Amino acid sequence: QWPDMANSALGTILAVLASLIITANVLVAIVLLRLIQKSGYKGHYFVLNLAVADAMVGFTVTGLVMDEFSEPFYPPQIFCVLRMAFVTSSSAASILSLILVACDRHLAIRKPFHYLQLVTGLRVGLRLVGLWLLAAIIGFLPVFVPIFQKISDQEKCSFFGVFQPTYMLSVSCIGFFPALFLFIYLYCDMLKIASVHVQHIREVEHAGLAGSCPPPHTTSDMKALRTVAILIGCFALSWLPFFIASIVQTVCTNCLTYKVIESYLWLLGLCNSLLNPLLYSCWQKDVRLQFSQLAAGVKRRVL
Repeated sequence: QWPDMANSALGTILAVLASLIITANVLVAIVLLRLIQKSGYKGHYFVLNLAVADAMVGFTVTGLVMDEFSEPFYPPQIFCVLRMAFVTSSSAASILSLILVACDRHLAIRKPFHYLQLVTGLRVGLRLVGLWLLAAIIGFLPVFVPIFQKISDQEKCSFFGVFQPTYMLSVSCIGFFPALFLFIYLYCDMLKIASVHVQHIREVEHAGLAGSCPPPHTTSDMKALRTVAILIGCFALSWLPFFIASIVQTVCTNCLTYKVIESYLWLLGLCNSLLNPLLYSCWQKDVRLQFSQLAAGVKRRVL
């Protein structure tokens, strides 16, 4: 009875988490589409892509939810490989989208006067297409490279039930940790640029040349810096335990159990797809404004 209760509890948590992820990201996507129609700001496309990727994470998890509540059905090997490939691809797309958002913020701070000329519709489209191609390659690599597949007769689909530990090790070393280091580099570089701007403004104010004009550029820099810092922190806290535990499991097979990694640490990583839309709705003023206008419009129609 205990395994059945544990599976039911895990299925309930997954179902609630998937529902919240889908709902939050769909709402953010609607708001961002309204913002893009009004302002035409190209940087919003990267955030919209992040919302789409996170929503796909929620949709792919729903299949695993049904597995937890169903009777053992011993699915075919290719079925589990494809299912987990879709889960991995959507998670990889979410992580890569975070990188694009951070790079966009970094470019806006480093080259504010050339940003609109550098971020064109064609370049944004090419970057997004490249992102989804790379995410598909990462997720479906075990499909095309059978050496990464594990032959098993498990009752349900799971990461370590269909993927070799070497695949998780490759994804961690080639994908996750370089992305984390890139995040840290962008954060430190933006901190350096913002500090220089603040120092320059103080020098101007000390010389009595600033008058009563506020320093909008410095305020914009610090706001973008805070946004990226929060994203980095949430990203690291969500996914770092899962990837570290996966590496430990690969090196020392008796140190941890696969069930702990797949049932708890992976759930923590999924929470990042819920945190991303919440962060943008809470910290970006234009997104909050659109949310309030959307809620007001819905309220008027209902009443």
